[in-house]
Amino acid sequence: MAVRRILVTIKEFTGKPLPAVLKAAQLARAYGAQLELFHALTSPVYTDTVLAGDKGLGDLERDLRQRVLRRLETIAGRLRAHGIKVTVSAEWDYPAHEAIVRHAQATKANLIVASIHTGRHRMPWFLRLTDWELVRLSPVPVLLVKNPHPYRRPAVLAAIDPSLAHQKPLQLDQEILRAGKALATALRGTLHAVHAYSRFTVAVPPEGITPAVQKAMQDDAERSAQLRFSRAVRPARIARSRQYLIARHPIDAIVEASRASRSAIVVMGAIARSGYKRLLIGNTAERILDDLACDIMVVKPAKFIDRVPRTPRGARLGVTGPAGAVGYSFSYY
Repeated sequence: MAVRRILVTIKEFTGKPLPAVLKAAQLARAYGAQLELFHALTSPVYTDTVLAGDKGLGDLERDLRQRVLRRLETIAGRLRAHGIKVTVSAEWDYPAHEAIVRHAQATKANLIVASIHTGRHRMPWFLRLTDWELVRLSPVPVLLVKNPHPYRRPAVLAAIDPSLAHQKPLQLDQEILRAGKALATALRGTLHAVHAYSRFTVAVPPEGITPAVQKAMQDDAERSAQLRFSRAVRPARIARSRQYLIARHPIDAIVEASRASRSAIVVMGAIARSGYKRLLIGNTAERILDDLACDIMVVKPAKFIDRVPRTPRGARLGVTGPAGAVGYSFSYY
């Protein structure tokens, strides 16, 4: 996983240190990559505000964009003082997740770094929060920052599924291990791996088997899972003490392994599913965002189909602004 260009998204300008920016800077230094600070201008520009002012719509858009660029330059200047190569950019485009993906592809970014939405994710199929949509739609690997502490020789946990029980393509596990190893090497940390498996390979009514048969089935399931797991992680050369084979639901197993390994980053995969299918069976990569305390990197299979339109939408126009509207407000996304 060669990382030469990192795109970090700036949601808001508070004057406080931004964990996503600081960690992206760490990664840029570790990989020898260039860093780009990006803000998508998504709030509407109201026509009544334009008509009441002295400037036309085009001039107002340029002025507001320049204001954002100046704020980004302030952040970039602090990073350049530490020898990091940083550029800044701001674009009128919406929704935010599409704007981020479009810009990442246009600039050939190898990694997107974003702060995770604070609070619980409720009704994800309806609210469409930006971090969830990046997880679902971005063909570029996404690092979601949850923990504000900087990386110090971090433990990196690769969550794989060599049983292919959740309809994941075989190549996805290889991408996860590759990304995890690259992260651990660049940050001088350690690579760990976790695989969740089912104690029963077939559905059997509990009343239909004896305790002895039940134990034999569980032992057989564990042996098969261990064999698949060992084969999958062998190319990554992960020590046996850093392998976690856990007979639990994938979300619970990943959380358990992340705590046992004290992981700073969990690397996992995601495949795009329709809203109806996601509602019925869920999506591990999305559901686990609330349960993990550490950062999460999400990668996609090599043949992932990109469904984000390539053409930016430009500024979003509104006819009548709210009371006190001044044309553009820096919004959370």
